[in-house]
Amino acid sequence: MRLSGQNLKCVRGGREVFSGLDVSATASEALAVTGPNGAGKTSLLRVLAGLLVPAEGSIALEGGDAELSLPEQAHYLGHRDALKPALSVAENLSFWREFLGGKTEDAGRCLAAVGLDHAAHLPAAYLSAGQRRRLSIARLLSVRRPVWLLDEPTSALDAAGQALFVALMRDHLASGGLIVAATHLPLGIEARDLRMGAPA
Repeated sequence: MRLSGQNLKCVRGGREVFSGLDVSATASEALAVTGPNGAGKTSLLRVLAGLLVPAEGSIALEGGDAELSLPEQAHYLGHRDALKPALSVAENLSFWREFLGGKTEDAGRCLAAVGLDHAAHLPAAYLSAGQRRRLSIARLLSVRRPVWLLDEPTSALDAAGQALFVALMRDHLASGGLIVAATHLPLGIEARDLRMGAPA
């Protein structure tokens, strides 16, 4: 499998964020997108996720499911944890499993993998920032998708949470998945670097 973007240009609010950008990642590979604030790291991930339409260029996923688009084969984990505070931890995960569809994994096993099985019945409003991030990571595990698009994935995680997530990323890559991550911090896994320039 190979994810590629060629000659990508992104314009937001009438301002060119980046242009002429080529990006690629293959199965079992991680790509770390780095650069200063405002360089367009988050915008690039949102373009790849289908949340923004590029002003120019093309995006392709070769070797994936020909019946599905790239966004249907990707998980996007953004800055904010997309959780409903009034729902329990288990109910939040169930919502995402039903919304995303496709082949799902056992919810209890996914919560255990991120260290939240003890909190399954608690409202998400009671979770700390780090626990909220862990619940968002559980979503990556609950529905199998080969492409992970991660925006500052270790934000709010303590050392134990970061180590746990590193292990999950390694497992994902070992199973043939690929990762594109925008980050200011080391990912903790081997990754190629795509450095984006300073904003104009």
